[in-house]
Amino acid sequence: MADDKLTDEERAELEQLRAEKAAREQAARESAERAELERLRRERAASEAQREAARRDAAARERGRKLMEPDDDLKMPLGQKLVILAIVVVAAVWVAITVLG
Repeated sequence: MADDKLTDEERAELEQLRAEKAAREQAARESAERAELERLRRERAASEAQREAARRDAAARERGRKLMEPDDDLKMPLGQKLVILAIVVVAAVWVAITVLG
């Protein structure tokens, strides 16, 4: 083998260089693992945020449905009553301005 022809100093230097290389490789592996951990944390946070947004959207749709769709007994929902009231108020103001103005 080539190691048999090395002097003690060269062998010591070779071992030192191998140890430095192993330390660099270990540091690179640890750095890659930290980067992967951070990436996975970001993905998990984004996924949780999407689920929370989906829950909020579903709740908002349900509130809107309750506000605008009739009940089982087909009573007019509050949202429709408010829209009709707003139209009546705007029409009354327009008529008042037209007649009085």
